[in-house]
Amino acid sequence: MPQPDRLTRVAGLTGLADRMGTDRDAPDVPGILTASQIVATGRAIAAVQQADGSIGWPDGHVDAWNHVECAMALSVCGLRREARHAYAWLVSAQQPDGSWPVSPDDGGVEEWAAESNHAAYCALGVWHEFLVTGDADFAAQMWPVVRAAVEFAIGLQTARGEIIWRRRADGSPDSFALLTGCASMYQSLRCAIALAEHVGEPQPDWELAAAQVGHAVACHSTAFADKSRFSMDWYYPVLGGAVRGTAAERMIKAGWDTFVVPGVGVRCVSDEPWVTAAETCELAMALHAMGQQDQALELFAQIQFLRAAEGGYWTGWQIQNERHYPNEQSSYTAAAVVLAADVLGSRGPSRAAGIFRDAAGGPDVAMPRDPEACGCASPVGSFSTSGP
Repeated sequence: MPQPDRLTRVAGLTGLADRMGTDRDAPDVPGILTASQIVATGRAIAAVQQADGSIGWPDGHVDAWNHVECAMALSVCGLRREARHAYAWLVSAQQPDGSWPVSPDDGGVEEWAAESNHAAYCALGVWHEFLVTGDADFAAQMWPVVRAAVEFAIGLQTARGEIIWRRRADGSPDSFALLTGCASMYQSLRCAIALAEHVGEPQPDWELAAAQVGHAVACHSTAFADKSRFSMDWYYPVLGGAVRGTAAERMIKAGWDTFVVPGVGVRCVSDEPWVTAAETCELAMALHAMGQQDQALELFAQIQFLRAAEGGYWTGWQIQNERHYPNEQSSYTAAAVVLAADVLGSRGPSRAAGIFRDAAGGPDVAMPRDPEACGCASPVGSFSTSGP
């Protein structure tokens, strides 16, 4: 049951949404998607939002990472009331330790174990919303939520720098870290640092934590469980910002033939004939961050065959069977399309879309962006996989 102070903050966020309106134009990607089509995709996300503000997967479960991704997309589409309702859910559902358990959309708790990446992503969403709206009241109201969430995440950081992927239901940390999760948390921590500076409560410990996790992502591949069959482990060090420059180019080149199906999109995993819209859009954003705009737009255009008539997106496509797989339209897939459109749109990346390039002007974290610069023996930039 939410505490009274949380209820006050939830009501305040809803009120702010009432005042904001929905007058911001959505982006457009000429020759690929119009602004009205992108708004339709945002409305497809809003259509699955529950009465409490949560936005779940097609099977009904809700996790904070995908929920925040959807909230960001709603904001890009100008659906401010729905976006603020989503952030109000974060306030009401946050646990005392700062985390969010994975839960079904009926409000019950499915799994008490809580993931560090899910918690940290709250910071990225809140900073994104502030950059979209310029709403300082919103940032101030969400600051306690972000502070608790980030403390939960960095409480799972090891001496080497990687952050363990979850805390078990009994309170003990799990035994390993995930590369994609830590790459995402590097990005989230940079946004958290920017938010802390904005509200006048700088957090130097967070800067140290971000530098450590970024270094682990860029330079210590052995720190993470082997999930190299997943395309996310290939491109997320670039998308999250820990790897840039020639190291990023080497990394993307190393996995390209394994994961990219020419003319179709990006595989979810290397050993299955299955491309997914979300992974394709995320790779497009990573390419844009590297300055490869034309290649990013080409990928973004290719995946539009998964667009449904009402504006939603099918999660993926089984190449051999030529069928949608899984047979669902997922909110997180639609969100990835909207966020990629904001990055690749005709106006150039919006101030908020810059999060996927440089944490939207937040304080940079001093660390080598090329793993070879630190002399590490096992840089992630040397990515390899056994292939399909």
